[in-house]
Amino acid sequence: MSYQVLARKWRPRSFATLVGQEHVVRALTHALATGRLHHAWLFTGTRGVGKTTISRILAKALNCETGVTAEPCGQCAACVAIDADRFPDYVEMDAASNRGVDDMAALLDQAVYAPVQGRYKVYMIDEVHMLTGHAFNAMLKTLEEPPEHVKFILATTDPQKIPVTVLSRCLQFNLKQMPPGHIIEHLGHILDAEGIAFEPPALRHVAKAAAGSMRDALSLLDQAIAHGAGRIEEDQVIQMLGTVGDDHLLAVFDALRAGDVPALLAVADGMAARSLSFDAALQALATLVHRIALLQYAPQAVADEAERARLAPYGECFDPEYLQLAYQIAIHGREELALAPDEYAGFTMTLLRLHAFRPEQPPALGSPDARNGGGGVERSAGSRPASRSAAESPAPAEPAPPSHARTSQAPQPLPQSVQAPAPAPANAGELAAAFAAGDWHALQRSLGLGGMVRELAQHCEWIGCDGERVNLRLSPGHRHLLDLNPGLPARLGEALAAALGRSIRMDIRPGEIASVTPAQREAAEKRARHVEAVAALESDPFVCELIDRFDATLVEASVRPL
Repeated sequence: MSYQVLARKWRPRSFATLVGQEHVVRALTHALATGRLHHAWLFTGTRGVGKTTISRILAKALNCETGVTAEPCGQCAACVAIDADRFPDYVEMDAASNRGVDDMAALLDQAVYAPVQGRYKVYMIDEVHMLTGHAFNAMLKTLEEPPEHVKFILATTDPQKIPVTVLSRCLQFNLKQMPPGHIIEHLGHILDAEGIAFEPPALRHVAKAAAGSMRDALSLLDQAIAHGAGRIEEDQVIQMLGTVGDDHLLAVFDALRAGDVPALLAVADGMAARSLSFDAALQALATLVHRIALLQYAPQAVADEAERARLAPYGECFDPEYLQLAYQIAIHGREELALAPDEYAGFTMTLLRLHAFRPEQPPALGSPDARNGGGGVERSAGSRPASRSAAESPAPAEPAPPSHARTSQAPQPLPQSVQAPAPAPANAGELAAAFAAGDWHALQRSLGLGGMVRELAQHCEWIGCDGERVNLRLSPGHRHLLDLNPGLPARLGEALAAALGRSIRMDIRPGEIASVTPAQREAAEKRARHVEAVAALESDPFVCELIDRFDATLVEASVRPL
């Protein structure tokens, strides 16, 4: 016997064996059981989700010799003939190749005659959106009031192209894309029945490549069986699909955790040697970041135990704030790939950006750690460095020279010490004085905070200090910061305690702001600087001459204070 592809061999023959479309099955089953049968159904959905399959099952349910039923027997002459595609009263028409008004007229002329063998004549029109406007008009009357023995089933991947006059005459069912879990489970069941050995992780790659289409998944499974000579292994499937394996992606996170730039570049070199897609790599990297973030906030959302165990170490060593930033870097890096000199350069720059924006500060150029490739920093990417004494803090930077004078300035030497990510004020006494005075604006600015901790500090106002307890009030519009990460107050307290050299306990409660938060104060200062900059431009003789001579207008929104 000739080989039958898996997509045809394992096509569902009944509603009970249909995978992933429970909402459609429930509606059709109830309609068949109660006898409330519409004369026209419209199934919409992407390729390979079961539109034609449901049509054939519905045709069997209507014409089964046991009667109209939601559970056709599959053994009678009508059921067998429909499965074999030789039932005279079930007609499948491809509207992509039979789209004209003459083709539709011929079909409708045949519809008036009684069924030859079955109980109903069932016309299934696939890709119905391809019909011409005249063809749609020709079928409207018959579609609204067909003969008692005629049922229409329409299927399309693009329902927006169907006239509303047709949509209003049909019961519409939207078939959803198959979830990866359903695809993996179904593929595993098929392989067990076929007696084919497989590695479960390999099916995850097949399901991802299928993009919600069960037919595509079965076609890829056929290809994987042939590629692996009767055995399905993860490495072979990755090679067949040309996808980026988890080994490359996890190597990226291992290198980020260790601060190992050469290892990051080695990942890119390895991918280039195998001609893997850098675009697909960034897409997969963003997906992996998403899974790790899910593991941090909602571990139950990661149902796969093996995946949860594999990603757990990364969820523990990377900050939630950094993962949010890493996701944005991966997404934007993919968007900018076409603008890069070449894809390798775009991909490596994205990896270097991920390294540069880790929650720790890399060693300054020229330091021993920098000369050793950054390996001297013994902190994980998610850890927090201990505070430094005031004597070790870098001196305040000199103000930048005007833009027109910068080119003539000699480059200033870079500092030779590692800058702490949370620099204290030049004078520790000033910090203590700010604490005693309750100057929260100066305090939080001096801590050099970042991420969500900085967001929290920026939107709080000082209430008071009761011994070791510092009381802050959080703006009601930003209480979600506490909901997302209840540990933020403790981290803010740790930063303040390290800077002051004393024990601190933070008590932050949402409430209406009575004075001004640091964020509001900075916004007001920014507006004031903008007003001053606009006024300076308006009084500038050169700008005034341009406005007078060319009838120009100064666009205030475009002004950026220096």
